Amino acid sequence: MIASHRVALNTGFLYAKMAITVFISLYSTRLILAALGVIDFGIFNVVGGAISMLTFLNIAMTSATQRFMSYAQGEGSLKKQLYIFNVSVVLHFLIAFIILIILEVAGWFLFNGILEIPENRISIAKLLYQFMLVSTFFTIISVPYDAVINAHENMKFVAVIGIFQALLKLAIAIYITSTTFDKLLTYGVLMVFIPVSVLSLNIVYCRKKYEEVSLNFNKYYNKTLFKSMTNFASWSLLGSTTSIITMQGITIILNAFFGVIVNAAQGIATQITGQLMAFSTTMLKALNPVIVKSEGADDRKKMLKASITGNKLSFYLLALFSIPTLVEMPFILDVWLKDVPAYAVVFCRLNLLRVAISQLTVTFPTAIGAIGQIKQITKWDSAIYILPLPISYIMFKLGAPPEVIYINLIVMVLALSFTRIYFLNKLGGLRVKHFLFNVMARCLGIFVVSVILSMVPQFFVNEGLLRLFVVLLLGSVSFVVGVSILGLDNNEKETIMGLWTRIWFKIITRKK
Repeated sequence: MIASHRVALNTGFLYAKMAITVFISLYSTRLILAALGVIDFGIFNVVGGAISMLTFLNIAMTSATQRFMSYAQGEGSLKKQLYIFNVSVVLHFLIAFIILIILEVAGWFLFNGILEIPENRISIAKLLYQFMLVSTFFTIISVPYDAVINAHENMKFVAVIGIFQALLKLAIAIYITSTTFDKLLTYGVLMVFIPVSVLSLNIVYCRKKYEEVSLNFNKYYNKTLFKSMTNFASWSLLGSTTSIITMQGITIILNAFFGVIVNAAQGIATQITGQLMAFSTTMLKALNPVIVKSEGADDRKKMLKASITGNKLSFYLLALFSIPTLVEMPFILDVWLKDVPAYAVVFCRLNLLRVAISQLTVTFPTAIGAIGQIKQITKWDSAIYILPLPISYIMFKLGAPPEVIYINLIVMVLALSFTRIYFLNKLGGLRVKHFLFNVMARCLGIFVVSVILSMVPQFFVNEGLLRLFVVLLLGSVSFVVGVSILGLDNNEKETIMGLWTRIWFKIITRKK
């Protein structure tokens, strides 16, 4: 059984964090959009978008380093963990400098003929870009410390740091609503303090808490390990970088054809998707170390079971909240934001569909990485990631509307999903037919039926809070019933009940 006291406790900590940070983040976005206005918010999404996408890069690199850490923990080797940490610190300093140079060169091209930014804001946008580069540097060099914390499954500290970051963002949002200085530049400058503060806290905490966090490059440097980690990290970095190039390239293409107002809509779609993914992301953060440690302990069966169950639960957690949001998106955005950018509704809906599909195979890259053979899949993934850029560019040249870009991304995600299935079957023995019919088909079938049922109130009830409540109730009940009857096998039901029981017991005992 996958369930354990530690997984249950970690999940509880992460959900407590999520309950706090989701509300704070949504309110912060509302304040920021109101303070900056649609034009400056769009500029920040264009200029800061490349940097904000590095959050995804940070997660990917953390996973790569965590793979070595968790694997060594599965083997029970402290000495190997000391070597891994020191080599990881050196490696990520090198990566940080290389990315900094690349982004500086890219910035020159972006601001000289590519980006469509109002003339009176171009100087501010350039300054903003430089501050975002500083933020990038500190984000990357924090990866080894993030990896250690995740490998130890210390989700209590992760939760504390997450809440701390959310509160900092809220404080910045409140401040820029009243400052007399340029709001866009002030926002960019203050955002740099977040990764600096988080890195400082991580260093202090890890040095006191974990034995393997001991910097001594002369004693714990290993050339063979450096080559091995560099090779693994390079392929992982290639896959992550092509993904970032695509997502930021889409931002630039939308900007070039439709201007910063459409970029503002894109920023709203990213925010909505990110917050709705919080539940599934939270669960995966607690589960991913289990996948890697299972492989490190030479338990392939447990690793595959954890991966498949993780995909299903991740999809269900996202879908549960996405279904009513998809149906009532116009009303939700009107209530949430004072000024809803054009195309925001359609962008949000299509982006939610994209990430929902991706959740069905979301743990498979971790499983393949745990096995250690990522070269082939990375080549395929990188090629698939890049394709939406030239295709979207050609379609826009031919007069296609902005939402076409998200349709291309959905096709991209479908292609990535089947690539992951193929390689996990080839490398890890995944049963493809069983997965396609008993996981993907069932999950998508339950999702589609629940969406259709949730749309029924739109024909009988006027738009408003009452209809939102009815849609929420109908969609949630139909989805939960569908999952209970068709979506989970007996072992998975026992796992979920075990997790819930342990979390609830922990809450009760803490209260006493």
